[in-house]
Amino acid sequence: MIGLISATAAGAAARDRLAAAWPTRARVYDGSVGDAVRRAFAECDQVVCFLATGAVVRLVAPLLSDKASDPGVVCVDEGGRFAVSLVGGHGGGANELAREVGELLGAEPVVTTATDAVGIPGLDTLGFPVEGDVAGVSRAMLDGEPIALEADFQWPLPALPSNIGSPALEAVPSRPAQRDERYRIFLTDRVLEPADHEVVLRPPSLVVGVGASKGAPVDEVLGLVQDALRDAGLSAKSVAEFATVDAKAGEPGIVGAAERFGVPVVTYGAEELAGVEVPNPSEAPLAAVGTPSVAEAAALAGGGELLVPKRKSVRADGQPAMATCAVVRRVARGRLAVVGLGPGARDLLTPRAKAELRRASVLVGLDQYVDQIRDLLRPGTRVLESGLGAEEERARTAVAEARRGQAVALIGSGDAGVYAMASPALAEASDDIDVVGVPGVTAALAAAAILGAPLGHDHVSISLSDLHTPWEVIERRVRAAAEADIVVTFYNPRSRGRDWQLPKALAILGEHREPTTPVGVVRNASRPDESSRLTSLSGLDPATVDMMTVVTVGNTATREIAGRMVTPRGYRWQEEAK
Repeated sequence: MIGLISATAAGAAARDRLAAAWPTRARVYDGSVGDAVRRAFAECDQVVCFLATGAVVRLVAPLLSDKASDPGVVCVDEGGRFAVSLVGGHGGGANELAREVGELLGAEPVVTTATDAVGIPGLDTLGFPVEGDVAGVSRAMLDGEPIALEADFQWPLPALPSNIGSPALEAVPSRPAQRDERYRIFLTDRVLEPADHEVVLRPPSLVVGVGASKGAPVDEVLGLVQDALRDAGLSAKSVAEFATVDAKAGEPGIVGAAERFGVPVVTYGAEELAGVEVPNPSEAPLAAVGTPSVAEAAALAGGGELLVPKRKSVRADGQPAMATCAVVRRVARGRLAVVGLGPGARDLLTPRAKAELRRASVLVGLDQYVDQIRDLLRPGTRVLESGLGAEEERARTAVAEARRGQAVALIGSGDAGVYAMASPALAEASDDIDVVGVPGVTAALAAAAILGAPLGHDHVSISLSDLHTPWEVIERRVRAAAEADIVVTFYNPRSRGRDWQLPKALAILGEHREPTTPVGVVRNASRPDESSRLTSLSGLDPATVDMMTVVTVGNTATREIAGRMVTPRGYRWQEEAK
């Protein structure tokens, strides 16, 4: 919950704008400012104060306890010009909150955290628990000191600065005998006490499979799992989830133990678990729930390495065990984000796209698109760029990098799923990687916004390039759109080596539409050299069109109104007003 506090009418107006934007996330605190701050600090995860920074410093200073648990605090000035991340920039999420407040209020976010200021990910922002000398190693990152990165296994990480070595995939020792570098980062799920100048990152790599008899006590299940992890030298902070059979989804002992770990319970059907090969099958669970294994099979259902085979709980009263568990290190899944960059203007690049670009450790894209967003990448991002005509190669490369466990962003213009990279990438990918699609503003939509409202009714986009699609198929689609009286947007309308397709397509449309039908022509929509014009079906000169142009042909209802291209939606009130 985000607490909102103000002291003046101007502050209250801005406060109420945030409250309206976050109806389920925010709570307004009224009353005296001092009391409101104290209550919000105790009850909320984050606090936004519409007060002077100095006043907030004095109010929250006595309340500060631990940077790991204190709420993030953001200050906004009375004029709504600045959103200042004051306390808990990373741990409390104040840096990101300041950016979010800035977007909503039109304020400039002020973030002074050193790593954020230079675009380097903070060690406490990677989404993993982190232990050790975080401040010291962070300073070394900023100062360019050489830092070793040692990993037990491959795990997706964002781009890291060049002074951090590539992960050495080897078993992390319990205590290194010698160190070439003064600073060291360990990526491991094993118990390891960091020394000076060392940090340990705990990826969510462990799955705990659990079986339990009806009525098994929470403490019995919890103690069993804790003992299993301790005896195997594994960190509880790396547990990602508990797993069990569907029939035990609501078993209080399992649910309660998972809650104590702060992780979800994932369930599988008995038939699916019965198909998982395990080293220790048993007749008891087969008779009870229909699978010869619950703990081992549930832990292994998602794949991985069995670190702790099935073990049973031990009861102080000597009664039979009521719980079993097994622990698996799951396979790290690479992540492929297919990102649409929009038509080119920076302000049409979505916040989600920016976040994915900064999350990536590897970027794959067409060279001219990479140039558009190179400044948004974190230092250390590996860029794999290529020229026109290498689309399939880029798709294969992006998927291959994700399969190596990397966090990959594959970029395309407009929306990546529209005549862009999503299709070849997803055709190449399988279910062994996570794939995220990030939508973007298409060229058709950007052009339509410039022209007026040409897409106000049914519309279709057709590419006139016969590089991948035979002209016979394209022509059949154009004829179908013409006969259906649908607004048509032509992509790839004309190139130096392909100059006859657009005149042919216009002629087909002309068989069903008047010569005066409005046609909008937009070149380089939303870019500095953008140009646009309205003409007609008979007035369009195809020689003025190129591959950077989008051509939108209206239907029989489309009109030019006050210099704008408008296709009526067909609302009754519009018809009645004529």
